[in-house]
Amino acid sequence: LSPELCRINEDQKVALDLDPYVKKLLNARRRVVLVNNILQNAQERLRRLNHSVAKETVRRKAMLEAAGGYPQGLPGK
Repeated sequence: LSPELCRINEDQKVALDLDPYVKKLLNARRRVVLVNNILQNAQERLRRLNHSVAKETVRRKAMLEAAGGYPQGLPGK
C-alpha cells in the first residue's frame, strides 16, 4: 500500500503529504489484527469449554444409566 500511495503522490501535480494517512492506516490495521487475535482466542476458549461440557454431559449420563436410570423425582430427558 505504501509504494502505491507514494507513486500516486508523485504522479499528482500538487504534492500531498501522505505519510500521516499511511500511518493512520497502519495503526488501524494493527488494531484490527489485535481485535482479530482476541476474537480467535475467545473462540478457541469457547470451543474447548463446549468440548469439556459435552464430555462431562456424556460422563454424567453414563453414570446415571449405570446406576439404573434417573433418580426419583427428577424428570428424564
